[in-house]
Formats: sequence, structure tokens, C-alpha cells
Amino acid sequence: MGLTAEPDSVSSRLHAVIAQAIEAGGGWLPFDRYMALALYAPGLGYYARAERPFGRWPGASDFVTAPELTPLFGQALARQLAEALAACDVDTVVEFGGGSGALAANVLDAIAPSALRRYAIVELSAVLRERQAQGLARFGDRVCWLDRLPDALTAVVIGNEVLDAMPVQLLAFDGRAWQERGVVVAPDGGFGWRDRPTTLRPPHDAAFPPGSVTELHAQAEAFVATLARTLRRGAAFFVDYGFPAAEYYHPQRAGGTLMCHRAHRADSDPLSDVGLKDITAHVDFSGIALSAQDAGFDVIGYTSQARFLLNCGLLEAMQRAQPAARAAAHALLAEHEMGELFKVIGFAKGCRFEPIGFATGDRTHRL
Repeated sequence: MGLTAEPDSVSSRLHAVIAQAIEAGGGWLPFDRYMALALYAPGLGYYARAERPFGRWPGASDFVTAPELTPLFGQALARQLAEALAACDVDTVVEFGGGSGALAANVLDAIAPSALRRYAIVELSAVLRERQAQGLARFGDRVCWLDRLPDALTAVVIGNEVLDAMPVQLLAFDGRAWQERGVVVAPDGGFGWRDRPTTLRPPHDAAFPPGSVTELHAQAEAFVATLARTLRRGAAFFVDYGFPAAEYYHPQRAGGTLMCHRAHRADSDPLSDVGLKDITAHVDFSGIALSAQDAGFDVIGYTSQARFLLNCGLLEAMQRAQPAARAAAHALLAEHEMGELFKVIGFAKGCRFEPIGFATGDRTHRL
């Protein structure tokens, strides 16, 4: 299954594109640039391929997100979105990274057209956009697609597993100094690691042991800051896996959080099978919150996915659901599955309200 076994494969062509970028960079490519190409290179990156890598597709998939796991996720989230739409006096939801379109369908089914007149999806992948359009055709002109964030926006924004897919910088500590980790072409033609001196440092002081590796989230932080400056009135909710800075940069997390997903299996080698597997890093929610706040957002809540969904009525919805749907929803709440690892953070601008999703169990003080 290596690159030489299929010389004309997508992975081989993407390998050549990245190798050219490494050569153009003087033989070294920072990891965030490598990750961007591996995931988003047009027609070749993991999220730009014609195949269906995730969701409940016919045949194999690499992972299933909460909206595909059960519609109860989207139904519970819709209660929070409906509250925010009313409180901020807006009638538009903007979703970043619509995936299979399952979340959009569930939200549109749950919120009346009089309250939610427009559902816009910011989707960079032409392949995913086409599939979303097919699945959401029944909603007609209530749904539209955007190529980028508008210059000005009044809306409620949602992003499910978006921040974790944004490219990260890698730092490595040799016991004396931090270095930035990048990618080079190895003697055998594959990819390898090489560290370079840097002024970059983790944003949290800790006694890191020699050999520690961790991530910086400059692109995700820049994204929420841009959103804060763009949103004139509204709210934003992001669901993702991660930790506050004190946990994220804890010395015991010396290996970092970088992870790859393929065929429902995880590995920690982003340099192999490039383009054929997802590459993610857990989210530093403290960094996200600070960047958002500095750019004009109010932080209106932060808690675990389980607590957020329970606050939004998931338990009551499970009691009304069929047994199969109830069983699937347990994964959203179970501490050893998605319930505790996944978090929800909320922001608002130009409006004030007490979000139902953070009514109990708010952890903002831990950011």
C-alpha cells in the first residue's frame, strides 16, 4: 500500500506536489504548510478527494462525526441555535465545513423557516459542496454556499469538528531549547522530520521533559479572530475535541496531540499515506478564547459536549426516540467516548443572552 506500489495514485501525485514545495522551500517545509497540502491541495488533499472519506457512506469510511452518528445531536444543537437566533434578532445560520450535510439537514428540520430563513455553508471542497447540495435539495433556496467568510455578517455561526482540521505548527523540545519541526524528503524518497531553531514557544509555562512535542494553533486562532471582527451581531458555537491550555500543555502530554484517522483506526504518523488519511490536532480552547476575546467576541460559555447536549434537552429527546437512536446517542454523552473529550465553546457579539447550552456545568473559569 506504499507510494511505490501505486505510482499513479492520488497519494503519489500529492507526494510529488509536497516534494516540490519542500524543494521550493530550500529543502524544508514547516509542518503547518505540509498539513495544509495533505488535507486541502486541490483534487489531491484528503478533504479535496472525490472519494467519500467520512460519514455514513455506502462502503468504507474513515470516521463518523456526531451529526452522522445520530440526528439527535443536530436536534439538540438546534435548540441552542434557535435561542441565539431569537436573542440576537438574526435569521441566518452559517456553518463552517458542512461535511456530509447531515448537521444542516437536522437543524433545518428542527427550526421553523420563519425563524431560520437562510442556512449558509462555507465549504472549500467542491466535492463536498456537490454532495451537500444533493442531500439538502429539499430545503430549496433556504440553503446556499459561500466560498469564503463575507466581509460583514449578522448570523449565528456553527462549526463542528472544524478547528481540529486547521493546520498547526509543531514544536519540539530537546531539553535546552524549542525548535520548529518541519518536513524534508528522506533519502529513500519518503518524508522525514527535521527541526530548526525558532523563537516560537508554547503559550503555557510548564516543565517540559526533553523530547516533548506539541502544537501551536495560529491558524485556528486567526480564524476566530477574523470571525469576531467580521460578525456585526450574532453568536458562534464550536464543537471539537480539546482541552484548556493548562491541560493541553501539561508536561505529561509530552507527545502532543497530533493524530491521523483512516478506516476507523488512529495512528500518529502524518508522513505516511499522505492524502489518504485525516490529520488532526486537539484544540487549545484557552488560545481560541483569548484570540476571540481580543478581537471583540464575548465568551458566553465553555463546557463538555455531554453537559451542553443535556442542557439542550438531549435526554428528553432520547426518551422519545427509537431504541437504535437512543443507543447511538449514548456515544455523544459517554465519558469514555465523545462526552468528555469533546467540548463546546460559545461566543457572542452585539447581543446578550444566557445560552441554554451552558446553563449548568459551565467551565469558562478553567480556560
